[in-house]
Amino acid sequence: MNVIGTVGLPGSGKGEAANVAEAAGIPVVVMGDVIRAECRRRGLDPAQHHGRMAGTLREEEGDDAIAARTLPRIREAAAESDRGDTVLVDGLRSTVELERFREAFGDDFTLVAIRAPFELRAERLGERGRDDSDSDLEALRERDERELGLGLGETLERADVEIDNTDSLAMFRDRMREVLGVDAADPIDTGGDGA
Repeated sequence: MNVIGTVGLPGSGKGEAANVAEAAGIPVVVMGDVIRAECRRRGLDPAQHHGRMAGTLREEEGDDAIAARTLPRIREAAAESDRGDTVLVDGLRSTVELERFREAFGDDFTLVAIRAPFELRAERLGERGRDDSDSDLEALRERDERELGLGLGETLERADVEIDNTDSLAMFRDRMREVLGVDAADPIDTGGDGA
């Protein structure tokens, strides 16, 4: 099994990396889906309780709770894939999660850091406009601090591969295809914005 994890601050390009994988037929497992599922199981709105639920899961089950709950989803996605045994895992946050995946998959796990400067990420999030906080620079700074407080900065530093996502969307997609081992001739039209 070849498991490729992504780590990056909001708006860096993790979602677009997932789009590239999906367009190539590579299954994507989103770690945040574990949190959203638990919110729904407890009768809570994921949009309002996502951050709190992530903290609750870590308190109740340990710092690696989200990674531990993601492992079966990764194995299931690989088993069901027609594309081979490569799976992209979207959204590592901490070194504890990184260690859990390295323990589970050994040398078959590759962590990809996706980087972009604050101003470019803010512009992308503003264009994406999923919610009001996407266009609020102060909210983005606070979100960055919260993510970095979980250990995201150290996780970025421990990545096996780094992608600087400051160039064109086409160049980012080409670099992601290279990391995924996907033929560059495979057409990819995700309609994404690079964020």
